[in-house]
Amino acid sequence: MNTDKQLPEDEQVTRLLARHIANARFSDLPPAAVAAARRGVLDWLGCALAGSRHATLDILASVMQELNGQPQATVLGRDSKAGLLEAALINGQMGHVLDYDDTHMGGVVLHASSPVLAALLALSETTKASGADLIVAYACGFEAGVRIGQASPEHHRGGWHLTGTLGTFAASAAAARLLGLDEQRTVHALGIGGTQAGGMQQNRGTMCKSFHAGKAASNGLLAAKLAQKGFDSSMQIVEGNRGFCRIYSSVAAPQALVDGLGTRWEITRNGHKPYACGVVLHPAIDALIQLRKTYAIEPAKVSSISLRVHPLVLAITAVVEPRTGLKSKFSISHCAAVALHDGAAGTAQYTDARALDPAITALRLKTSAVADETLRNDEAHATVVADGKTYEIHVDHATGTVGNPMDDDAIRQKFLANAVPVIGKDRADKVCEWVASLEKQSDVSQLPVLCA
Repeated sequence: MNTDKQLPEDEQVTRLLARHIANARFSDLPPAAVAAARRGVLDWLGCALAGSRHATLDILASVMQELNGQPQATVLGRDSKAGLLEAALINGQMGHVLDYDDTHMGGVVLHASSPVLAALLALSETTKASGADLIVAYACGFEAGVRIGQASPEHHRGGWHLTGTLGTFAASAAAARLLGLDEQRTVHALGIGGTQAGGMQQNRGTMCKSFHAGKAASNGLLAAKLAQKGFDSSMQIVEGNRGFCRIYSSVAAPQALVDGLGTRWEITRNGHKPYACGVVLHPAIDALIQLRKTYAIEPAKVSSISLRVHPLVLAITAVVEPRTGLKSKFSISHCAAVALHDGAAGTAQYTDARALDPAITALRLKTSAVADETLRNDEAHATVVADGKTYEIHVDHATGTVGNPMDDDAIRQKFLANAVPVIGKDRADKVCEWVASLEKQSDVSQLPVLCA
């Protein structure tokens, strides 16, 4: 039985968050949140479809096939089905494996959509949820994941991978809302999710990094299903004396969990990636692509590339000589090199072959970066010296961030580029049309079938 010392209700921030999630209705969402949900669903589906062919997923899918339960949910892009937990795990990993999925940067760096949507799409095939139901649950997932991260401000500094830890809370909350759990059971879903939360930054650049997103999806789905049946947990999984924000962060700010709750919807502050790598690298990539386009810089004549970036960039992406595509996604020198050499940073720039390409290796060796604490995490300065001339640029807000968002057409074009090679043009166009009126759809289970 639950033996927590009971705090006054106004101090139980986990319960207040759970109440908000349990009571949330589509009519509560502002138009901006609904629009953000449509954009997020389309963008993530494209990322998952593109990731469905990655070798990492071949390994995971084959092992899950050996362990598979009753096939109930669609595995995206692979024309197969798996058990609910297995499908959530596989789809969650494929959505994150290319590091192309969306990113919330409002006090946390969280890829919420991979764990949340992988859990929700699996559940949708057994619950027959509507599009409006999905949107509400999706928004609630952001509320839980982002706000618990804001309540644990030193969590990332401790070495945790937030998409694994906070993503588990996000998926638990979203699944609880889709299942229609009441306040008490939603508290328990958050508690069951929280006790499974894991994922270490040490695994960045390996197959395990995207595995965190899949596990978060699967953990969250399991948490909500257990809570639905009466499985209990702490009532104070976030703020308790041994709660998440106390032991996963050296600084605890539990009140952040409920500040502006119901008036500020975190999904509206989501960002989308134009580049298939760690999001903190995007300002520098923007800068070098712009320099290349503006001055027609010839890579062979470059003598140096100098970058000034937010300190988080060097903390996360200091890999100097990546030997694999996955590692190159966390190398500031590799990202600078491909941006200047190719004028791009898409999936083609982060393969094993590109990581070992002599032309890219040569540019990497000419790249240096320094941290500047005065810069925001979506800002960068770049200087290139080529053929005796110096070129400089400042990027104020990286493309895809809240300060410089991708427009709806850019999101659609990204989706098509990712999806068409996997499901074909006709089906990809149908997915675009379907998601464009997501809130009017009566049965979301049709969506994963379109993406099978």
